[in-house]
Amino acid sequence: MEQEPCKYAEATSHKEEKLADDEERDPESNSLHQPLLKRNRTLSSSPLAMVGAKLRHPSVNDLGGCRYLIGFIYFTGVNFLLTMVATVMCVCFAPTAAGPGIPEIKAYLNGVDTPNMFGATTLFVKIVGSIGAVSAGLDLGKEGPLVHIGCCIASLLGQGGPENHRVKWRWLRPFNNDRDLRDLITCGASSGVCAAFRAPVGGVLFALEEVATWWRSALLWRTFFSTAIVVVVLRAFMEYCKSGNCGLFGGGGLIMFDVSDVTVSYHAGDIIPVAVIGVIGGVLGSLYNYLLHKVLRLYNLINEKGKIHKIILSLIVSLFTSACLYGLPFLASCTPCDPSLTDSICPTSGRMGNFKQFNCPKGYYNDLATLLLTTNDDAVRNIFSTNTPMEFHIFSLIIFFGLYCILGLFTFGIAVPSGLFLPIILMGSAYGRMLGIAMGPYTNIDQGLYAVLGAASLMAGSMRMTVSLCVIFLELTNNLLLLPITMLVLLIAKTVGDCFNPSIYEIILDLKGLPFLDANPEPWMRNITVGELVDVKPAVVTLRGVEKVSRIVEVLHNTPHNGFPVVDDGLIPHMGLPDGATELLGLLLRAHLVLVLKKKWFLKERRRTEEWEVREKFAWVDMAERWGKTEEVAVTNEEMEMYVDLHPLINTTPYTVAESMSVAKALVLFRQVALRHMLVLPKYQAAGVSPVVGILTRQDLRAHNILSAFPHLERSKGSKKRH
Repeated sequence: MEQEPCKYAEATSHKEEKLADDEERDPESNSLHQPLLKRNRTLSSSPLAMVGAKLRHPSVNDLGGCRYLIGFIYFTGVNFLLTMVATVMCVCFAPTAAGPGIPEIKAYLNGVDTPNMFGATTLFVKIVGSIGAVSAGLDLGKEGPLVHIGCCIASLLGQGGPENHRVKWRWLRPFNNDRDLRDLITCGASSGVCAAFRAPVGGVLFALEEVATWWRSALLWRTFFSTAIVVVVLRAFMEYCKSGNCGLFGGGGLIMFDVSDVTVSYHAGDIIPVAVIGVIGGVLGSLYNYLLHKVLRLYNLINEKGKIHKIILSLIVSLFTSACLYGLPFLASCTPCDPSLTDSICPTSGRMGNFKQFNCPKGYYNDLATLLLTTNDDAVRNIFSTNTPMEFHIFSLIIFFGLYCILGLFTFGIAVPSGLFLPIILMGSAYGRMLGIAMGPYTNIDQGLYAVLGAASLMAGSMRMTVSLCVIFLELTNNLLLLPITMLVLLIAKTVGDCFNPSIYEIILDLKGLPFLDANPEPWMRNITVGELVDVKPAVVTLRGVEKVSRIVEVLHNTPHNGFPVVDDGLIPHMGLPDGATELLGLLLRAHLVLVLKKKWFLKERRRTEEWEVREKFAWVDMAERWGKTEEVAVTNEEMEMYVDLHPLINTTPYTVAESMSVAKALVLFRQVALRHMLVLPKYQAAGVSPVVGILTRQDLRAHNILSAFPHLERSKGSKKRH
C-alpha cells in the first residue's frame, strides 16, 4: 500500500537520523553530498532560522516534502501579518508615518510647514509600525524612524501635548514661537540618531550637517545636552537589562559594531584600494539613487490609486522578501568549522555568531544563512567581524549583495515606516568585504575593516554626508585608527556621487513636491532681478491701517495669501516725501486677521485705538496661536460695515529689498534669515506710486518656478552646460 508523501518523508527522515548516529563515530565518513542527518534542537534567532535548524539538507526523497512547505508557510505567514499591521496603521491612521521622515524634517527646518507631521497619532503609528516592519524581515532599518520619533516627542513636549488636548502651562509659552520649536525639533533629530547608533557626537553633527538649515551657537550645546541625556538613559537601561530582567533584550553595549580587536596597519600601497572603495561607493551610491528615483515614481503612480493598492503593494514586497530569505540559504554549500574553534562557537544557532548551522551537519556551518537569517544589526556585526578571513565565501557575499540591492530598491517606498541607513550599510559592507577578499594577498587591512570602509563609502555616495558619517562610524566601530582612511573614502565617494545626481534625500524632497531651498542659488539667478520676478505675478493685495470688516473678509475669501502689506495714503509730507505719497506700515499675517474676526474686535467709526484698548482685548499668547480657517468665522451684515484698527497687529519691521536686487542675493537672504515673506520696494518714490511693488514667498524663489516663467533662462543654462 502506497504511503502519503508527508508520511513517507517523515519515515525517511527517521531512517536517516538513525543512520547518522552510526556515522558520527567516523567524522570523515560524513560527506557534504549526503543529506543532513542530525537535528539541531537549539533555539535560533528568527522564524526561518528556527525552521531551518530542524531541516535536513534537501535530498531527492523530500525536496518537495511537507516540512519545507510548512516551514515556508509559517515563516511567510508571520512576516505577512506583521507587514499588514504596519501597513494598515500607516495607510488608515497616519500616512505621514510612512517612510523615514527625515526629508520632511529637513523641509520643516527649512521653513516648510508639513501638516500632521509631528502629531501624537503619527508618533504612535511610527513606533508600532517600525517595530512591525523590522520584525517582518523587510530590508529597512529603524534609524530613520527613530529620528522622526525623536522629533515628534520634542514637538509634543514643546507644544504641551496633542493639538486637541494641549496643556497651556506658563513655562511652555516660550516654546510657542517658531524659532524655539525648530530648535526643539533639531534636538529631537539629534537624539534620534544618538538612540539609533549610540553615537552622541555623531547625532549632533548629523543635525548640523544634514537636517538643520539655521544653526547658532546656542543650538550646539542644546543638541549636545540632549544626546548626552540619551546616552545616560541608554546606559542605565543596559545596566538594568544585564541582570536578566529584560528577556532577550539588553545584550551588547554602547559600541554597536566593535572592530577594535584588530590592529590597523596600512602602508602607501593601501591608498589605492581605499581610493577604489571610495570611487565604487560614489558610483554605486549615485546609481542606487537613480534607480530608487525610478522605483519611487512608479510607486507614486500605484499609491495614487487608493489605500487598497498601497496595502497590496506592501504585502507583495513582504511575500517576495520572505521567499528570498527562505530559499537562498539553500544555495550556499556547507563549510567545515575551524578545528581550533570550540563546539559552542561553531556552529552557532543562538541569536548572534558567524557560524549558523542551518541545514548543515554537525561540525559545519552555512555562511549565507549567517548573514540572512538574523537581525539587520547582527548581520552587520557578522560582516564587520575582524580576524575572520575564511568565514564568508565570495559566492555567498555576491548573493547577499545582489539580494539586498534588489530588496533595498523595492522595499523603500512602501507604506510602512522605513529607514535607509541600515540597508545601505549592508550593501556597502558586502562589496567592501568582497574587495577585501580580492585584495587579501596585497594588503595589510583586515577584511572586516574593508567592510566598514565599503559601508561608509556607499552611504556617502548616496546620502552625500561626510563629517557626521565619519564620526558616526568611529563611534560605531570604536577604532580611531580608521580615521584617516575613513575620511579619504568619504570625501572621494561624495565627490564622485555629486558628479551624477543629488543626494537621496533631495530626490525624495523633489518627489514629494516640498519647496526646499538649497543653500547655493543657481548661477543664472544673477541675471534676473526681484522686480522682474514680481512683475510676472498677480498684483499685490494691500490693506489700510484702519480697514473695513467687509474688505478683510473679501481678501481672506478671495486670496490664498498668508501675508498682506499694510499701507496708508493721504499723509502730510515729511522727511522729503512728495505730496500724495503713501507709506508702508508693515506686514500683517493671515492668522492675525482671522484672530481679529474671531475676537470680534470691531469699531463703529473709523479711528485709531488706544493702547489700553488693545491690552484688554489681546494677550501676547493669542498672537502665537493658530486660529483656524476663515470659513469657521461668522460675520453678520451689520458687522460688515464696521472697522478694524490693524496698527497694533502689524509687523512694522518686515524684511524688504529693492526691486533692483538680483534673485540670487534675495534667495540667500530669504534662506539665511528664515523668512516666510519678502517685500519688494520700488527704486524710486513718487506721488501715485505704491510703496510696495510686490511680495516674494518660498514658492516664487524655487528654480523650477522661475524657469517656468522665464524660459530663456533655461536655454541659456543649457547652452552654458554644452559649452
